Amino acid sequence: MYATFWSLVPPIIAIVLALITKEVYSSLFIGILMGGLFYAEFHFEEAILHIFNDGMVAQLTDGGNVGILIFLVILGTMVCMMSKAGGSAAFGRFAGSKIKTKTGAQLATVALGVLIFVDDYFNCLTVGSVMKPVAEKHKISREKLAFLIDATAAPVCIIAPISSWAAAVTGYVEGEDGFQLFLRAIPFNFYALFTIFFMIAAVLMKVEFGPMKAKEAAMDKLQEKAARAQESDANPNGKVIDLVVPVVALIICCVIGMIYTGGFFEGVDFITAFSESSASVGLMLGSFFALIITIIYYLLRRSMNLKTCMECLPEGFKAMVPAILILTLAWTLKSMTDSLGAKEYVAAMVQGSAESLMSMLPAIIFLVACFLAFATGTSWATFGILIPIVVDAFSQTDPKLMIIAISACMAGAVCGDHCSPISDTTIMASAGADCNHVDHVSTQLPYAIFVAVISFITYIVAGFLRNSVVCLVIGVALILGALFVMKNRDEANVS
Repeated sequence: MYATFWSLVPPIIAIVLALITKEVYSSLFIGILMGGLFYAEFHFEEAILHIFNDGMVAQLTDGGNVGILIFLVILGTMVCMMSKAGGSAAFGRFAGSKIKTKTGAQLATVALGVLIFVDDYFNCLTVGSVMKPVAEKHKISREKLAFLIDATAAPVCIIAPISSWAAAVTGYVEGEDGFQLFLRAIPFNFYALFTIFFMIAAVLMKVEFGPMKAKEAAMDKLQEKAARAQESDANPNGKVIDLVVPVVALIICCVIGMIYTGGFFEGVDFITAFSESSASVGLMLGSFFALIITIIYYLLRRSMNLKTCMECLPEGFKAMVPAILILTLAWTLKSMTDSLGAKEYVAAMVQGSAESLMSMLPAIIFLVACFLAFATGTSWATFGILIPIVVDAFSQTDPKLMIIAISACMAGAVCGDHCSPISDTTIMASAGADCNHVDHVSTQLPYAIFVAVISFITYIVAGFLRNSVVCLVIGVALILGALFVMKNRDEANVS
């Protein structure tokens, strides 16, 4: 089964089961078990040892993964502290006085997500913790908040030159100036650009469809009760500054942590330090120092005493347990997929046909990247597989087509990552919005597929015209046209 289509079957089983049963833990474990059995050729003992020794234990002893888990726990603690200090409630009241409409609240969420482009994990959790009280006040469902967070995480990071994602992409381009290629690929990154445009247009036009429409129409009353209960536990003397100081400290410390890991304080310039940084280590170090600053600030402000601050540590940990468990299972499933040779299978399939695809290559690469990222739950591994193949096949023969194909690879990877229930970014978005993970995936999927179809069409056009402006105009026109049709249909149904 090694390096065959069977290598992609375990994640497909896990994803399908999760969407059907609405239960993610058992679905992921069944996928993991299938992967272990495939690897061991159905020898039970060997399969179990492979699952736990080579899979779960290996993933939980990986330094980068542990750094992400520590970052999650610290973020959960800080969110708990901001809530108990009254900062979240005060910000909700302040934003409620400034942001008068549901549309304004959604646009504010999008704007904050675009501004925090450093890293997708950081984006998801920070935007979620800041905008949750605003979303609750304006009766935005947690599913919609999770979508807005997720859609401004990876899609923004993949077109931001100074981000951990730009660093990952440039690292996979050998024999070329990776950073220059990344910059030239941005105008052709249709999925990322169209996702941001679609989000803003749909919010302004007040168009919803699919399961999200039902969630928004019937705002969960229990959610409102939970929000009021949480606010009643908060410090009534809390001020907006009690949320702003921790968030600003977090942003500054995490940026410093990332450039520190890239060697900035050893003489490396800022851009290079960012491109060579370790996101997981930088976020872990940065969040730790931000937590220390937050505790000291609250003690000086007398918002909380030390005992209350320390009580937030286990509470924050408990709040992040679902995300940590899903991440652990998703990482284990990915290791099963890797051990079955999924990357080698896709690489061989694309390598064998790349030179004969020519003008259709961008559209096909987009679909392959979508499927691979969806099945494996990771964008970065998809970059690592497909970008070197594209560079090798087209760097000498057709450099312009190579740029478009690299963009298609990045766009497809983000699209698949955006749709996948086992994607760590999708899991983080659910955690940031405090939303049921499967509900987030099922409500977001129609939106992501809608933008993916538009992107696929524009990549077909791009392969022949090789003009980003014309393709962007076509894509924008298709999005607006479809939204107008849906809006008119909804208005006709109401009347």
